[in-house]
Amino acid sequence: MPDYLLELAAGGRVAGVDEAGRGPLAGPVMAAAVIFHVPPSAALAALLDDSKKLDATKREVAFAAIRAAMADGLLDAAVGAASATEIGRLNILRATHLAMARAIARLRMLPDIALVDGNQPPLLPCAVRCVVKGDSLSLSIAAASILAKVTRDRAMARLDPRWPGYGFARHAGYPTLAHREALARLGPCPHHRRGFAPVDQLLLALP
Repeated sequence: MPDYLLELAAGGRVAGVDEAGRGPLAGPVMAAAVIFHVPPSAALAALLDDSKKLDATKREVAFAAIRAAMADGLLDAAVGAASATEIGRLNILRATHLAMARAIARLRMLPDIALVDGNQPPLLPCAVRCVVKGDSLSLSIAAASILAKVTRDRAMARLDPRWPGYGFARHAGYPTLAHREALARLGPCPHHRRGFAPVDQLLLALP
């Protein structure tokens, strides 16, 4: 389970940063940044973990708790995104780093250091420390993981009625069998990512 030790060791104003949506064939990649102004309560900490380890119901409960703590002034949080078009132009790694930079820029105050999940440091306007499997080690990174995941899932659900047939509300753009079959049947929509092989192969086949 994640804890608050990395934040305490780093000192100063510490932002946990994580992303959601690097693997899908469609939709944006999103990143979130979270700064705890005070150590999180035991009740909040118990809800936080790597978003991939939580089911949808637990993620929504944790998301609501994070938002409530933000409203109470106990933490600052922000989400940034890079679109499918930007992913196609930049590649997924650089687009992910762009989303992280946008999340940091939307915080009310610049952190002294960002604890970033993974092993590839983005260029941010503050010091950066990469933490492999950080969403399982750091409460601020875990909170960012949940914020990014829930926000992205909701964005993909909003796309579903605008682009019926792809099933975005069910799979959030990930390359499930149902999504790949819909993609082959309908072809790519503007929210599908150029530069991802299953999408590019269909584009090349178009007259």
